[in-house]
Amino acid sequence: MKFTYIITKINKLIFLSLLLFTAIIKSQTQKPINIIFMIGDGMGVSQVTSAFYFGDSEPNFQKFKVVGLSETSSTSDWVTDSAAGATALSTGEKTYKRAIGVDQDSIALPTILEQLQKKNYQTGLVSLTSITHATPASYYAHVKDRDLHEDIALDLVKANVNFLAGGGLKFFNKRKDCKNLLNEFKKLNYNIDTLKLSKPIQNKNNFYLLAQDELPNKVQGRGDFLPEATQTALDYLSNNKKPFFLMVEGSFIDWGGHAKDGEMMVKEVLDFDKTIGVVMKFIKENPNTLLVVTADHETGGASIGKFMEKDPAGKEKNIKNKVQINFIDNQHTAALVPVFAMGKNQELFSGVYPNNTIYHKLVEALKKSGVQLK
Repeated sequence: MKFTYIITKINKLIFLSLLLFTAIIKSQTQKPINIIFMIGDGMGVSQVTSAFYFGDSEPNFQKFKVVGLSETSSTSDWVTDSAAGATALSTGEKTYKRAIGVDQDSIALPTILEQLQKKNYQTGLVSLTSITHATPASYYAHVKDRDLHEDIALDLVKANVNFLAGGGLKFFNKRKDCKNLLNEFKKLNYNIDTLKLSKPIQNKNNFYLLAQDELPNKVQGRGDFLPEATQTALDYLSNNKKPFFLMVEGSFIDWGGHAKDGEMMVKEVLDFDKTIGVVMKFIKENPNTLLVVTADHETGGASIGKFMEKDPAGKEKNIKNKVQINFIDNQHTAALVPVFAMGKNQELFSGVYPNNTIYHKLVEALKKSGVQLK
């Protein structure tokens, strides 16, 4: 009996040793994941819902299996803005309204983009507004107020982001200090294009500054810039055989809410959904990728309601199988916003949680692939 007991103990030790050895080998051979983080600025549940009723086909939103909800308040206000909202997403800390990459005491916080650069990640930012606007700026800049565009542009010179696409040219070459920051980027091995989304140069960083301030919205005839810029970024970043972090902002969903313009809002949501489709195709071909889609806040208190029409007698009647967009006002709201996840470690993002928790979930997803940020 004693001999049998010893043999059993030895077998258990061997088994545990094999498990430990396998875990060590697995951790050493795991490939770091790519992260694609998409922000629909001002995109609440109703904005997402509009894609189901106004699109010509099944929305890409419907293809997600993992969905959560995020609470968006800032430290100074229950109703946040894009600066505090994006800073919470990029740093894991809530902060005051208008803050860019700093905590509530205006002290600089490391962003996930900056932390991943130290782990040999490539990085990219795509926006429809100025690249110095609140959402993209919150990933590389550290200033006390979102309106300090020229200071934010100076921070971008130092940020070494590999792929940049958006507007905001005037903050780089028509500055109050008379500096032309484009010359600084050229010295830092950047390919700069201010005319079109040309093919990126592979052994350089690439910077597309295609408007003095923001690009046109969809109603104004922007075309397919957002899906095309996202595809260009993915082609460029994936060609270098290094992991990457890419943030893509659907900026004008928010502007549609501010304008109480249902047509603009819907067209921007559909454009964002189309861009999600571009990323989903990339994930199918590159399964070691995590996609997270969320919003910094909701704008306009949008709802999808009955479509009412007056008959010849002037009496209002409900038109079946037709809906319309209604807005409470033209401001941000405190409504919870959706979180969608697909790809590697997607299961981490289900549930209901504060917006800064999304950063920590990204950190956990990275840790599972062998990348330790903290």
